[in-house]
Order: sequence, then structure tokens, then C-alpha cells
Amino acid sequence: MIPKIRLTRLSVALIGAVLIAGCSANLSDYRNEKPRLKLSEFFSGQLEAKGIVQDFTGKVVRRFSADIVGHWDENGRGVLDERFIYADGSEQTRCWRLAEDDRSGAYAYTGTAGDVVGEAAGSAEGNALNWQYKLRVPVSGKEWVLAMDDWMYLVDDRTLINRTQMSKWGLAVGEVTLYITKTDGSAQRPLSEDCTLD
Repeated sequence: MIPKIRLTRLSVALIGAVLIAGCSANLSDYRNEKPRLKLSEFFSGQLEAKGIVQDFTGKVVRRFSADIVGHWDENGRGVLDERFIYADGSEQTRCWRLAEDDRSGAYAYTGTAGDVVGEAAGSAEGNALNWQYKLRVPVSGKEWVLAMDDWMYLVDDRTLINRTQMSKWGLAVGEVTLYITKTDGSAQRPLSEDCTLD
């Protein structure tokens, strides 16, 4: 659920001096938190998001809003059709194709998208989900592959906070934060032609 990230030569040059600090939380820390996060329930129908992209210093370098439509079938396969509109007027789309597996009693997830290298994979416990993947990002005319450590926290039945730390060579590059809310569904747009379940 991450928008496109732009990096400047300066920010790439400076990240060599900055290490990812601290230890990540354990997903099991959220095991007893409620409401329980299940992607096929929250990301179903029409949603909207507001967010920011910060560089490694914490400076906000991009602001955006997003229009998201989610659809799932009875086999735990889903799509998220995302449209991002940035404060500078630029736009971006992404289609996530997701799979949800709850056979173990917990929720495990995999996902793919056009600019994701390989597959995103992770799981949910309680009100939180954590998964990791690699994202292709254009940088000064070249393409970089960034490691994404993506956390989602369900605040209530209609509100989710998504925070993603980005790194390259194990060094911090920046962070993306989204506040996602479910709408009443009365104005749900159709899925894009290239973002439907097969």
C-alpha cells in the first residue's frame, strides 16, 4: 500500500551515515489486541487514505491522498486497486494482488504488484500486520531496489494506520505513513480493467 518514492542524489549520498536505529517490535506483542486485523475484511470495498513520505532526516518530502478499492473472492484471493494523487499534482496507480491464508489459525499473507520485486510476505496477529518486500524505485534516472518493512495497525473497524520503513544496504532511507479509512461504500468506483481477479 505504498506510494512511489522519489530520492534525490543528496539524500542517497547522505544515507550512508545513517543506520536504522533501535529494535523492531515483535508481531506477537499485538497478539491480544483488538479489533483483530484481517485484510479481507478491512480492505474490502471503498477506502480513502492520506499520507506523507519522509526522508531519512524526518523531513516531509511528499504529501498525498489515495483512493483504494478492495475486492476478495471466497478462496482468500484479493486485489487492491490504488490511485495516488500527490500535492504536486502528479498521480500514480498500483494494483496489489493478495492471498490470505488462515488455515493455521493465524493470518498469513502474500502479495505482488508491478513495482514489487518477487513477493511480499508476512502475517497478522491481533490488530497488527507486518510484512516485508522489495520495491523498485527510480533514482536520478536509475532504478534502485529498496527493502520495505511494512506495519499496519487497526485502530478501530474503520481506521488503519500504515507505517513503512525504507532501507537500502541496511541503511535508513525514509518512511511512509498512511491513515486509511473505510468509506460508507455508497460511491464505490469500479475496479480498473487491469486490476481484477482472474
